Amino acid sequence: MNRFASRQADYLPSSYYNIKADLDEAPKPPLHPATKKPLDPRDLEVIFPKSFIDQEIATARDIPIPSEVLEAYAQYRPTPLVRATGLKRYLDTPADIFYKYEGVSPTGSHKSNTAIAQAYLAARDGVRTLVTETGAGQWGSALSYAGALFGLEIRVFMVRASYRQKPGRRTLMKLFGASVEESPGPTTDSGRAFFAQNPDHPGSLGMAIAEAVEVAMRSGGSVKYALGSVLDSVLMHQTVIGQEAIRQMDELGAQPDLVVGCVGGGSNFSGLAFPCLRRRLKQGAAIRFLAVEPEVCASLTRGELRYDHGDASGLTPLLYMHTLGMGFVPPPIHAGGLRYHGMAPLVSHLVDRELIQARAVGQDEVFQAARVFLRTEGVLPAPESSHAVAAVIQEALAARREGRSETILFNLSGHGFHDMGAYEINGRPV
Repeated sequence: MNRFASRQADYLPSSYYNIKADLDEAPKPPLHPATKKPLDPRDLEVIFPKSFIDQEIATARDIPIPSEVLEAYAQYRPTPLVRATGLKRYLDTPADIFYKYEGVSPTGSHKSNTAIAQAYLAARDGVRTLVTETGAGQWGSALSYAGALFGLEIRVFMVRASYRQKPGRRTLMKLFGASVEESPGPTTDSGRAFFAQNPDHPGSLGMAIAEAVEVAMRSGGSVKYALGSVLDSVLMHQTVIGQEAIRQMDELGAQPDLVVGCVGGGSNFSGLAFPCLRRRLKQGAAIRFLAVEPEVCASLTRGELRYDHGDASGLTPLLYMHTLGMGFVPPPIHAGGLRYHGMAPLVSHLVDRELIQARAVGQDEVFQAARVFLRTEGVLPAPESSHAVAAVIQEALAARREGRSETILFNLSGHGFHDMGAYEINGRPV
């Protein structure tokens, strides 16, 4: 079997897959933050571009990908499907392990898939500036790149812990022409409230979201907000990953028994898992799904399923999701992209219905998994992606103990070569 699947152009999907069309029961709707009643989509226009809202509320199964977006995707898509022969050999497991490698995108992660789509939709609507937040910097880098493609100004609020830990990420954003500032900071009311408490506050995604949303709401319509995870349309944009993977695995005569991905807000996991989950929902395929989160920010395994704000200041709509609470401030762990208090409503809904399993893993195990993967596969995973690697190793070793064959597919959502500081403590590798 070839190590790399074909990269022929026809592997790139022509439409996004909207899993809501195949669910027997819809997730609970978002609520207006003031009235606590179901949100009218028009209420979102103060924050988001209208074309983005249209996709957020879409109910069709297939949403066509605009030709301009497909052209941008073609620079790096389809991404490789790799058979992890080195990892399999090292683990001495009967399990076959495949990974979809999203690190080949221009900024090194899956985030470009939705960044390009959102920037295109905004530019088509006549938007000139997009504001956003970023945790590890992957999303901010991707949106900065997409903004350069479609002639948009990009303003990024970067969680302070990552801003200081990952200078390379903020440099990359600035090279694309974006402005980047630490969050929380003194330029917004939301930021000042936290900044006044502690100018060295490590920040959180919830705080950075609050700052970005505030800027959009107060701009009079000249600035719109872009979000890198959580919302239905963002997860939908990522389904190019799973659709490609299915075609690539079909060519190899392989079918996944287990699909794995890390989760912070849920986008990279959903992008791989949702098209595979369609096979389970519609064809009865016996596929397990495992969403892996950090122990220190474990919304799925330790949070409550209830309505909560997506930001730390109560500006956003209320989402029905697994949450640790909008005021939760996680420690500045190495995986900045997973430091979010809530989970995508769609992922939360599917976990509640027991279609997806959730697991939390500790940082030491994640570091060890990253080292093993680097030494066996030659790629340093992003700290976020290393959570998926850790769970894959657990599952592959379980298959060895139980003497059973299994095909595992996981999403290597990004490389870690922009995150070297996360892999060092006092100047020494972890």
